[in-house]
Amino acid sequence: MNAYLLLACAIVLEVIATSLLKASDGMSRLWPTLGSLVGYGLCFWLLSMVMKSIPTGTAYAIWSGVGIVLISLIGLFVFRQKLDLPALIGIALICAGVVVINVFSRSTAH
Repeated sequence: MNAYLLLACAIVLEVIATSLLKASDGMSRLWPTLGSLVGYGLCFWLLSMVMKSIPTGTAYAIWSGVGIVLISLIGLFVFRQKLDLPALIGIALICAGVVVINVFSRSTAH
């Protein structure tokens, strides 16, 4: 299977797991806690599969960068958390970094 498709699945699972972690209310609610633990387990397993063909630093940079952006958007729209200008600038820089890695780096798998 395509490593970037697996990476996208790992990112989606990480974002779902993090959202469930927030919903678990400090791991005091059973189902969101269990969902979060399962989601993290699956996302790390997928990430380990990705690292067979994409260099570790590149895979982790994409995984964490895209995950940060997505979970920030979920925090904004689902959990009604505020993002100030420095946070938005930081998120834009993270997006730029992910683009630079994918477009210009020779260390990514193609």
